[in-house]
Amino acid sequence: MAVSQSPRKFREFDIQGYLNHLRGRQKKLAICKKGVVFAQGSPARHVFYILSGRIKLFVLSNHNKEAAVGLLGPGDLFGEWCVSGHVRQLANAQAVTDCSVLKLDRNKVLAAIHSNPAFADFMVNYLLRHNREMQESVVDLMSSSTEKRLARALLLLARFGGVDDPLVTVPRISQGTLASLIGSTRTQVNFLMNKFRQLGFIEYNGVMEVRNSLLNVFLQD
Repeated sequence: MAVSQSPRKFREFDIQGYLNHLRGRQKKLAICKKGVVFAQGSPARHVFYILSGRIKLFVLSNHNKEAAVGLLGPGDLFGEWCVSGHVRQLANAQAVTDCSVLKLDRNKVLAAIHSNPAFADFMVNYLLRHNREMQESVVDLMSSSTEKRLARALLLLARFGGVDDPLVTVPRISQGTLASLIGSTRTQVNFLMNKFRQLGFIEYNGVMEVRNSLLNVFLQD
């Protein structure tokens, strides 16, 4: 299965520059590792934009069982469902690393969508891409092996822009989080991570480094 990449047109709009100039409409937040941005079921009144760090989105069942539904990084939005009419948060958002995020008022975001065509185009492209990635994740869980699901998760974390990026450094992510993301166990993730390291697909040097040669996993029968 191919790993999704953002189309070139999507990257042209300077979203961070635009949001930085929304005076009085945004607030910059520093969130420590393991800090909770919002809880599932709480009022949904803001959209968040990640400047740095990683945010995990996860849901909790009635039996308090956790399932990760997304691991986001710089340039990603979260909580954006409030723009489409949801009044409660659909998931929990927690910092995996120290993070810096912009907190944007829902009504201000809606006003910006109506007044700025470039921003509206960015939001539509972002939401369509996010929806496609969620659908691919569901298909992945249903039809791909655990090895391929883990490879896809690591490649998405690394966010390779193309073949000119042979090695990308990503923050260390716990194997428990990876297991939750791909619907597996920590034991199986540990086994596969060791396998990927032995094959030269990933390296550990204080931080985790992922090689784009990990794409070879998808070429296997």
